[in-house]
Amino acid sequence: MIVLSHFQVNPLLEARKRGDSSATTSPDLALSTVEVTLDADGVRFPDESRLSWADAAEISDQEVACFRLDGDTIRKIQAFSDVTNRHCSLMPTSSAPTILIAGFPMHRIKGTNPYHDTLTKIKAAAPQGRVLDTSMGLGYTAIQAAKTADSVITVELDPAVVEVARHNPWSRELFEDSKIERRIGDSFDEVATFAPETFNRIIHDPPTMQLAGDLYSGEFYRELYRILKPNGRLFHYIGDLESPFGARIAKGVVERLGKAGFRTVTRRTEAFGVVAVK
Repeated sequence: MIVLSHFQVNPLLEARKRGDSSATTSPDLALSTVEVTLDADGVRFPDESRLSWADAAEISDQEVACFRLDGDTIRKIQAFSDVTNRHCSLMPTSSAPTILIAGFPMHRIKGTNPYHDTLTKIKAAAPQGRVLDTSMGLGYTAIQAAKTADSVITVELDPAVVEVARHNPWSRELFEDSKIERRIGDSFDEVATFAPETFNRIIHDPPTMQLAGDLYSGEFYRELYRILKPNGRLFHYIGDLESPFGARIAKGVVERLGKAGFRTVTRRTEAFGVVAVK
């Protein structure tokens, strides 16, 4: 599967202007590189897939979209959700892409990128043993957690998000790593199905409170406490703790986590969240 964005196509268009007959680009959004042939009709990849110059120009013009190349046809990576009635699409960055839901990116991209943002969260969560990831998204958290954990269960509400992830090269391990179990459902309901003290670590990176207020509730936090092992760790992503809005949300989160039973709640400003210990 070849997946391209303006980051990969623009250098090819520049090479065409110079009259070059070959160039190097990435067929998978910066994960690897290949040498391609340039001719009057377009770009030929090593697998014989072809990208016309007209399609290359279209990709170049759409800076918030990624496209998969099927033979010689480009298709924008997007889906409409029948669950949320929102549009989902893959948005490129200079590193791992993010997902846009109703036009809003689901990862930090200002001053960082989705890959490094994920690594910051993982460092705060310190995954080990059995891990629950409450919000799958593109699966970056589950993929990185599985590198040190024994097993990871990741939950996604929206099948449309899963469809977008399937076409994202950076999400490949989400579908190939045997240590990762994917579940479709509402995390609020899913956590109730787990036995007490099931997980060593929980990584909770929910949508905004406006979109998923129940995932910030005292009732939900009590369930997370119930399924966490003694001395287990919960990382809860909130947002910029130093912004007025983030600080206000964090204050309520910390209070409700304490009431749910967590003995310590520590602010991790570098990870835009808090760590709570049972």
